[in-house]
Amino acid sequence: MNQRITPASDPTTWGPAIDEAVNVISRGGLVVLPTDTVYGIGADAFTPPAVQALLDAKGRGRQMPPPVLIADVAVLDGLAVNVPVGARALATQFWPGGLTLIVHAQPSLAWDLGETNGTVALRMPDHPTALALLRRTGPLAVSSANTTGQPAAVTADGAYEQLGDAVALYLDGGDAPGQVASSIVDATGDSLRLVRAGAISLEQLREIAHVEEPAP
Repeated sequence: MNQRITPASDPTTWGPAIDEAVNVISRGGLVVLPTDTVYGIGADAFTPPAVQALLDAKGRGRQMPPPVLIADVAVLDGLAVNVPVGARALATQFWPGGLTLIVHAQPSLAWDLGETNGTVALRMPDHPTALALLRRTGPLAVSSANTTGQPAAVTADGAYEQLGDAVALYLDGGDAPGQVASSIVDATGDSLRLVRAGAISLEQLREIAHVEEPAP
């Protein structure tokens, strides 16, 4: 087995793997981790060179900033301002899960995710390995584990085939269980708007809050 790929699917044995991943993140390195959608490539959200390394590994420009994964709904208020009541209700209902919320970022935060125009896309993944890591590291900038234009990896091996030595450590949590991308809701305007339909349908979202259809 590739020495960069470390088993991390069993909570009773993944301790050393999570420890190593925390160390990599703390040094500004990149880690591939499983999520409830696809595998992601993660970096410390508050270390700009690490975020830039993530973009470089994917072959992606700053005009496409990565989302940020968090381990608890309560973190929403630490990273965002002026969160609408409806967006908060959606987070309470669908986190952890396949919902990404675009919100206004706290202006005082010392991060540089790219050309965000003062916004940030937040999600709490429903995957035990990802949550175990996030509880240790805090918020991580995470984008799908693939090079730009290629399919998102659904296994650790598939991620390695695309990203190779650009990533220091690959946490192998088995096949990604839900291979559908998250639904994205923009909560920065006067009303909530669905940007991308995915794991959660518009009908499901509308059971909790009024969400407008995607712009034509």
